[in-house]
Amino acid sequence: MEEFQGKTAFVTGGASGIGFAMAKAFGAAGMNVMLADIEREPLLAAVDDLRQRQIKVEGVHCDVAERSSVEDAAKATIDAFGKVHVVCNNAGVGAGGPVGTVKPKDWDWIVSVNLMGVVYGVEAFLPLIRAHGEGGHFVNTASMAGMVSPPGMEPYCATKFAVVAMSEGWAGQLAPENIGVSVLCPGFVRTRISESSRTRQEKFGKAEERSAEGASAAAQLIAAGLDPDIVGACVLDAVRDNDLYIFTHPDMASAVEQRFARIMQGFDKARQRRALGGVDPKSPQVIDMLSK
Repeated sequence: MEEFQGKTAFVTGGASGIGFAMAKAFGAAGMNVMLADIEREPLLAAVDDLRQRQIKVEGVHCDVAERSSVEDAAKATIDAFGKVHVVCNNAGVGAGGPVGTVKPKDWDWIVSVNLMGVVYGVEAFLPLIRAHGEGGHFVNTASMAGMVSPPGMEPYCATKFAVVAMSEGWAGQLAPENIGVSVLCPGFVRTRISESSRTRQEKFGKAEERSAEGASAAAQLIAAGLDPDIVGACVLDAVRDNDLYIFTHPDMASAVEQRFARIMQGFDKARQRRALGGVDPKSPQVIDMLSK
């Protein structure tokens, strides 16, 4: 997507952090912006901030864990701007803990927001992008936790791995329609992800209290993270270049290399297994996993 002027971007989790940074980047490039967020007061403040920057913006309350809420936000976007071109499924929350200690409601919460929120965003907005025939782009926020899985972060990583997988598949499906898909995999960024329980919906119950030591460690890592505005600029560049993967921390490539080295070791072991001796699997020789 090379031209941004006069087109429209929709951003969930848009009142703060990476979402707000993306909104500023798209707005500065000449796009209209619809900010969507579950927090009403921060949303109003963010809309006011963008208007002071001479960005054409509206805001809509949206709970991405509810399909109907995302569909209502999509309708509000069309009512406000007529068309939508870039959709950033960015809203996310964090949960984790030692195996066996993560509560069922924590699993329900993080899957509903981080995984199903992306599904709802794509399914609500794809028909609207197809309708105008001008092409478009989806940006789905995952994480480096969608590439590697540190112990204790399994609920978060499970949802972020899912966002990566879905984005890879959708990219291949939508490329012939001139609709791009990017998956954003940032490392540590200065956001409020460690405070995400502040937005937890009542139906998921009250969040478990984190240990002071664990909360402090997470806060320190995030406080030392990247400025969100740098991430927003990366996203704008990636949409322009139609990049599938958006990474913000090149130094984390080694962690991905370690993971894939272990995967390749598994294939090496498969070649040596007695149970597979004499077996000649006939797998497809050409599997186009990703769009060109």
